[in-house]
Amino acid sequence: MSDLHRLSIRELSEGLAQAKFSSRELTEHYLKRIAKIDTQVQSYITVTAEQALAQANAADAAIKAGHATTLTGLPIAHKDIFCTQGIKTTAGSKMLDNFISPYDATVVAKGKAAGLVTLGKVNMDEFAMGSTSENPHFGSTKNPWNLEHVPGGSSGGSAAVVAADLAPFATGTDTGGSIRQPASFCGLTGLKPTYGRVSRFGMIAYASSMDQGGPMARSAEDCAYLMNVMAGHDAKDSTSVQKEVDDYVSNLNDTSVKGLRIGIPKQYFNVQGLDADVKARVEESLKKLEEMGATLVEIDLNMTEAYVPTYYLIAPAEASSNLQRFDGVRYGYRCENPVDLMDLYKRSRSEGFGTEVQRRILIGTYALSAGYYDAYYVKAQKVRRLIQQDFLKAFENVDVIAAPSAPTTAYKIGANLSPTEMYLGDIYTLAVNLAGLPAINAPVGFDKNNLPVGLQLIGNYWSESQLLSVVHQYQQATDWHTKRAAIAEENA
Repeated sequence: MSDLHRLSIRELSEGLAQAKFSSRELTEHYLKRIAKIDTQVQSYITVTAEQALAQANAADAAIKAGHATTLTGLPIAHKDIFCTQGIKTTAGSKMLDNFISPYDATVVAKGKAAGLVTLGKVNMDEFAMGSTSENPHFGSTKNPWNLEHVPGGSSGGSAAVVAADLAPFATGTDTGGSIRQPASFCGLTGLKPTYGRVSRFGMIAYASSMDQGGPMARSAEDCAYLMNVMAGHDAKDSTSVQKEVDDYVSNLNDTSVKGLRIGIPKQYFNVQGLDADVKARVEESLKKLEEMGATLVEIDLNMTEAYVPTYYLIAPAEASSNLQRFDGVRYGYRCENPVDLMDLYKRSRSEGFGTEVQRRILIGTYALSAGYYDAYYVKAQKVRRLIQQDFLKAFENVDVIAAPSAPTTAYKIGANLSPTEMYLGDIYTLAVNLAGLPAINAPVGFDKNNLPVGLQLIGNYWSESQLLSVVHQYQQATDWHTKRAAIAEENA
């Protein structure tokens, strides 16, 4: 029973169904690991042990009665941006440190309906604005591969809990790379679905036209199991699309790598700052796919230089709008002894928001202001359409597009990157959110410091099954996704 954390989602599901172990035993196993290891990793903000054990008992009863789903009784960790009824939901911010949600996000509710057991809520960059999970209020989450390095962000806690085997899988959100980049930094598989595929109801908003929830796990197969739960239309989310949901697990072998046309954007592999080890590992993974029968096709994505400035006008503008509700009046952090209403607003927001959130609110407010709206925000939206058209033109000739997930491996904690350096680290991921496309990260090796490297595959709209299938077959032919950090091998 000491190696339950080494089992895949399929193996855990089969083990529960065959009564090799109970959900309570599995949940207790993970809770013991969290108590022992998370003091080093610092991935959880809130551990819900009592609730998890109650859910595990209910799952065991459902399994015994024959009412179980495939995932009944499996533990999961939720990014602390998803509202959870009766449990603190902070979005990684002092602003919401005292917020107990009165309802569940749709993603959480679907997980409960499927019988998943919530272990707790995990750390993140404040309001999902960042790439390191060095949280100013809840502390820095560590990368399990090297505790001196960041796990990436903003879903860094989600990546760290899986990489350290403190949860078998986790939910994440991706507004500009926040699933794919931490998955790359922590050697995991992470899927950012097509915009509108997963409900945003109850997911605290950053940039509403780009936010999207998705699964993070060790393998494409594990992600497919969670996508079967997360995906689908939700009447509570006006941006949720009414489209039939695939059975992602059943479709894992549907896409043949043989004959698959993989687009290689020449602009992506000439980006200044692309680490030599990252480039080498990505090229080796593409060579492997070519050996499996894929065809590599060089393509042009001419709007590459526009990704960062376009995103960092539109996303902060939407953040400025979304975060105006946090004013110290209705809920959340409230400053002490305000002298008047203006003092209440000013001090609640300046004390409740961290530096990066304040920076993005200011940038966004400036871009939306009367004198600059047309010059900045409207122009950025026009460029966004050109970026989308650039991808659609490429998909006329290729099935998927390949790129690194990040130009480097994980940064050192306390590296104090300038805002520009941090934003340029998102060069390969931002465009996918601007265009609303799906994309996946797959682990493909390590750099000279034994830090994981990730390959990103970008698909056309609604091609999540294809992306999961291609990565699944790659993972049948390689073993990078099975590698574990030393800390993950520690037994509870």
